[in-house]
Amino acid sequence: MRPYYQDDFVTLYHGRAQDVLPHLPKADAIVTDPPYAEISLHWDRWADGWPALAGEVANQMWCFGSTRMFMERAAEFEGWHLSQDIVWEKHNGSNAFADRFRRIHELALHFYRGNWRDIYKEPQFSHEATARSLRRKSRPTQWGGMGPSSYTSEDGGPKLMESVIYARSCHGYAVNETQKPEAIVAPLIQYSVPPGGLVVDCFAGSGTTLAVARKTGRRSIGIELREDQCQRIVERLSQGELPGA
Repeated sequence: MRPYYQDDFVTLYHGRAQDVLPHLPKADAIVTDPPYAEISLHWDRWADGWPALAGEVANQMWCFGSTRMFMERAAEFEGWHLSQDIVWEKHNGSNAFADRFRRIHELALHFYRGNWRDIYKEPQFSHEATARSLRRKSRPTQWGGMGPSSYTSEDGGPKLMESVIYARSCHGYAVNETQKPEAIVAPLIQYSVPPGGLVVDCFAGSGTTLAVARKTGRRSIGIELREDQCQRIVERLSQGELPGA
């Protein structure tokens, strides 16, 4: 296969995920945002069979989606084990239905194949902790019967990143209808792909996975069906420091 674009860190293919995935080398992880198949626009069409093909490329995957998408397509994720989920909290949202709660979040589910002990994982930390003294009461027996204790944080220090991550949407500079901000994609890549490792995005879209991978010292392969989006990805990558960082 001839790449649509290639540099030292990024390889981009123009085509269907189902056609390209069988030809890819083994990767450390998949990080992707597939079409949810929830609206009538021409580009929002589910690609049958891609999760199984992705499982031949990597043993772990972060997949963006809605609860409806994952429930309706559950059979397609057979063979994948669910380990955790991330909630992307947006600064704004949208809702086509006036009789439902306004939706200001999206999900990213983490799947793996094989043995959890064999999965690369680098826990992510934030530096939002504040210096304070904490006192913990005794916990009930079902939590192990832990007794009271106290802890003093001198400088706040890092804390394990939480599963709800706030990041502003890309309104105003997005090059794709469903573009994800780098702030939500970066911790997923850094968690699951070692420095110098390889991440694959089956639905490259705006190129955020490719851009973040290059910025953090990882290699990436992207697949994108729409040629106009391939061109936008190339233009975005050529800009160097990218919006949304």
